Amino acid sequence: MKYKTISLALAAAMAMMAMPSLADLPKLEQKDRYKVGFSQMESNNPWRIAETKSFKDTAESCNWDLIATDAAGSAAKQVADVDSMIAQGIDVLFLPPREEKPLIPAVKKAKAAGIPTFLVDRSVDPNSAKPGEDFVAFLGSDFVKQGQRAAEWLIENFDGDKGVIVELEGTTGSSPANDRKKGFDDRILKDDRFEIVASQSGDFARDLGRQVMETLLQAHPDVNVVYAHNDEMAIGAIQALELAGRKPGEDITIVSIDGTRDALQAIIDGKMGVTVESSPFFGPLACEVMNRYAAGEEIEPWVQVEDRIFTAENAADHIDEAY
Repeated sequence: MKYKTISLALAAAMAMMAMPSLADLPKLEQKDRYKVGFSQMESNNPWRIAETKSFKDTAESCNWDLIATDAAGSAAKQVADVDSMIAQGIDVLFLPPREEKPLIPAVKKAKAAGIPTFLVDRSVDPNSAKPGEDFVAFLGSDFVKQGQRAAEWLIENFDGDKGVIVELEGTTGSSPANDRKKGFDDRILKDDRFEIVASQSGDFARDLGRQVMETLLQAHPDVNVVYAHNDEMAIGAIQALELAGRKPGEDITIVSIDGTRDALQAIIDGKMGVTVESSPFFGPLACEVMNRYAAGEEIEPWVQVEDRIFTAENAADHIDEAY
């Protein structure tokens, strides 16, 4: 997985805040093995399953005794899972917070217990918890940019006179849903050809995405663009559209984010236009950043993952590496 670091000034501009002094952050002793906690938020889709597998695959090569939990889609259970890990004496915590606000107490409890915490793939409300102060760093993608790239592809490739858009949002209150919406909406609405007529959460789930698409299609039969915050909802939307007699890729354009195998296949089949990558393979990056921190290096507040974009031009070249 490729990643890049960004300057403190840019991190601040992206609302991640400039890094304060690291003096108050828990230290991480250098040793042969670490007891590592990974608090997964749910395992109901390919992305989450691939992320958990990446951590488990990394555990042996990185000398981790890994404690991995599954909150089953509940922010309250994820907080309880972190409490349990703290009680078990973990050395370091990797946390993908299900929502921006409810997981802040867990982050602060870990710090109070002397456990360095790294947020993975999702962040928390930067007004309440800051990298370099309450947790070490955020490891993940630029979700705003992902939404922008989806919008830019649509602007460049839409050949109709009027784009009537339905937006399928991710989990309410989560950082990827908030940011992917902002990035896409702000960019697409600068083009007078497009109008977002409905925007509703499908909770990043395939079946719920299908159900929401069925409902929105009845209210907006003239829709000709679907923007989904992830591929699972996009695939669900395709199912709903086909059942309604629509032809994704012909009379309706589908744009999405994640880069799953099913999405790349849908692109190859001509049913989806684009998916912007959001890689789940965080295990090796987590190992590298943790070791840097244990060695006393100053960790940038946002270790940014570099995402690719998949279209009809390259989907077939990458489907074998997809999850």
